Amino acid sequence: MRFEDDDGDASVAARLAARRRVPAWIWALVAFVLGIGLTFWLAEGEKQRNERDDQRAFITETEQVTTAIRLQLDQSGQIIRAFQSIFMASDSVTPDEYNLAYDNMRAGNAVQVSLQALAYVERRHSPAGDHYVTTMFAPRNGNESILGLDVASQPINMEALARARDTGQIAMSAAFHLRQDGAAPRAPNGFILRLPVFAQGWPQDSTEARRLASIGSIGASFRISDLIASTLPQPPSTLADVAVEDVSSGRPQLLYSQRFGARSEASPFSTELRFGGRTWNVIAHPSENRTGMSGWLLVVLVGTAMSALLAALAWSSVSTRERAIALGNFMGKRFRTSEERFRKLNELLPTLVLLARKDDGEIVYRNASARNRLFAEGKWTDFSATLEEEIQATPPVAAASEEALRAVDVQLPGADGTPFWASTWISSVEIDETPMWLMVASDISEQRRLTETLSYQASHDSLTKLYNRREFETRAQRMLEGPGSHEGALLFIDLDQFKLINDTSGHRAGDELLVQLSSVMREKLRPNDVLGRLGGDEFGVLLAGASTVESSMHAAERLRRAIEGFTFSWEQRTYMISASIGLVLLSSAASLKELFAHADSACYLAKEAGRNRIHVYAEDDAAITGRIGEMEWAGRIRDALRDKRMLLDYQELHSLRPLIETGASVELLLRLRSEDGSVVLPGAFLPAAERYGLMPLIDRWVVETALANIDRIHPDGKRLATCAINLSGASLEDDGLFERVKQLVNLHRIDPGRVMFEITETVAVRNFAASSALIARLRALGCRVALDDFGAGMSSFGYLKNLELDVVKIDGSFVQSMATDRMSRSIVKAVAEIGHEQGLEVVAEWVSSVDMLEILAGMNIDYAQGFALHCPERVLFQRKADE
Repeated sequence: MRFEDDDGDASVAARLAARRRVPAWIWALVAFVLGIGLTFWLAEGEKQRNERDDQRAFITETEQVTTAIRLQLDQSGQIIRAFQSIFMASDSVTPDEYNLAYDNMRAGNAVQVSLQALAYVERRHSPAGDHYVTTMFAPRNGNESILGLDVASQPINMEALARARDTGQIAMSAAFHLRQDGAAPRAPNGFILRLPVFAQGWPQDSTEARRLASIGSIGASFRISDLIASTLPQPPSTLADVAVEDVSSGRPQLLYSQRFGARSEASPFSTELRFGGRTWNVIAHPSENRTGMSGWLLVVLVGTAMSALLAALAWSSVSTRERAIALGNFMGKRFRTSEERFRKLNELLPTLVLLARKDDGEIVYRNASARNRLFAEGKWTDFSATLEEEIQATPPVAAASEEALRAVDVQLPGADGTPFWASTWISSVEIDETPMWLMVASDISEQRRLTETLSYQASHDSLTKLYNRREFETRAQRMLEGPGSHEGALLFIDLDQFKLINDTSGHRAGDELLVQLSSVMREKLRPNDVLGRLGGDEFGVLLAGASTVESSMHAAERLRRAIEGFTFSWEQRTYMISASIGLVLLSSAASLKELFAHADSACYLAKEAGRNRIHVYAEDDAAITGRIGEMEWAGRIRDALRDKRMLLDYQELHSLRPLIETGASVELLLRLRSEDGSVVLPGAFLPAAERYGLMPLIDRWVVETALANIDRIHPDGKRLATCAINLSGASLEDDGLFERVKQLVNLHRIDPGRVMFEITETVAVRNFAASSALIARLRALGCRVALDDFGAGMSSFGYLKNLELDVVKIDGSFVQSMATDRMSRSIVKAVAEIGHEQGLEVVAEWVSSVDMLEILAGMNIDYAQGFALHCPERVLFQRKADE
């Protein structure tokens, strides 16, 4: 087909340009405007978010300052309460004792850095009225001027003393000038916390009674600037300034003020602090430059750049397509007269260009790329069927014209017969009044291959080529939500002793085993079953259409036998493999999480039962219910330790020997306060703690809590003779436990002879070497050790000989049955005699009646313990929280 010569290329180009509906620069401008609009909308949102974040951070930092001040005051209150208890416990406290108590608190970091002085004033009567004279104080350095100071000479100080005396509570004074800074009147620079000291045995049930019982007062004085400055962040991140005012009298009195930088225009924020009968206001202004505009500017800059790129992309895309169409039309019009020039130009294009008549489908032109890439012979109809459906389904870019461009991605037949993917643009053109199809195509096979490869890698395990956990869970979710969701089952497969192969032959051997087992399992499954590797040596199988346990068990057993019968060879070694399988029907779970939890529990129980077996999940399965319950308890135990809801009770041991004037001996018993406030006994949660490795944490908590509060466990206080603490088997192998015990004993200055650790006979036998080593180290420190529940396990008197013990506690099951069982009575008597021969004290547990005491005393039992003698009580230091 030939074309007649025209007036010139310019006229043809002009006619083609006139046919454009929307120029490329308009699309670029629209894209740029939309991008800029979206950018400024996002930037405004970012700006508002920054302002909200700044305000929240400012309020939080101000509240943290208030909280820090409150914490300083609370800790100071605890100090003077501790000194009050010293005076209440003794008729007379000497200056040396007073200074020793202060030094002990300072050594334990209980004394605040901002504390100026901790002083005791003695009440002295005179005809002119009562005087409160300073007789003892600490530290000595810098406070010599307050010795002999009469508090009555300081009205503000005296007002706080009187208020504390009348209420019996801590009273905080108003600000006044401290004597330590000179006697001359100056601006107020300090305040004092006061707590009364009452005479022992005097009633304190009324204001008048407290006034009569008052013998003195404890006071802690502080410099306001030192106390508040120690609570401020250094440097503050959002604060421009901080001021503290005393508003107790209704008229604000400025106590402290500090400025850090320029203020912003935002409003100040204030919080109120009430303590010791006074009210302080903490007022802060936000700083001028907090977050700044960096986030907003970053959004604007990035958005502008992306908008420019988007506009360039739009211009490039539209103009490229328009140029290709214009080029095709131009070549068609000029084909008869400019065929050679047309070919030369198109031969240079990397895209495929093809021109065919509509009437008979004959291809009249193909450029070099099309000749090399497409089939060698044929007509348009040979592959138009492939394009027809896509062409009809794809709307044209400009629907007003029959010659509109249509873009589709299709597979075209290649020159060697192999199809390849191409992005094609189809246009209807007319050349010499002959309707034709113009196709411009780009080969996207490599792009499609890369996309498919990435999709495969995202959904398959790189080692076994099975579905990975993410894809497996996606397919499981589809089965749960599908129309036949009740017809299916999940198998959770865990290889037994897989770690042995890794340890003996290396990880390469383990990887090869997983690859070979994947092939073995795949051969035993139906085409519509789904096999995936969930991680490590765990696999999952989704059995489609398995509606009964019997059919699912048949498939699971087929897999188990295939794995059991597989022999793995690696470097002249052979291994036999087995697997534990958990089976759960999809109808047994309401969610994906619940489905996998059931399968994991069933697989765990299959391993517990001896491995190489199948366990089917059932809602009424007591073992699975117990495992799920233990899993829940493990989380609740961690929460209780974090939230400080673990409790301690004590039970007294009563001596059966002639009375000796000593303090009480107790055993500590663990309890847990549940989320609803009820108290849970250890039998409900300790099995879960042992299974999930939480016992070392619990034992550490008991040891640290008990030793830190040993004088506040029992009403006997410091006279408490023995405090017994139970240790679990897991703690015997805790290398750091002994060092922690030693550290706590030294820290709290505890007589180690007051501390006794109890180890059950079963634990001692199971971990004999570890038990012996720990017992020896504890006894070398000075602590005592008891063998608990003797007789409950594989009892042997050799343990009493070979273990370095101080006490043996007879298991309560023998003690309870003494009255009716002669054998039990003989065992108790034998243990007592042999224990005494070894120099051990003997304790009988579970004494439930007073009648047993006479029998036990006749056997020379040293101590008895049980509900007949004492019911467990909450330790003293935790009773206040219970109340």
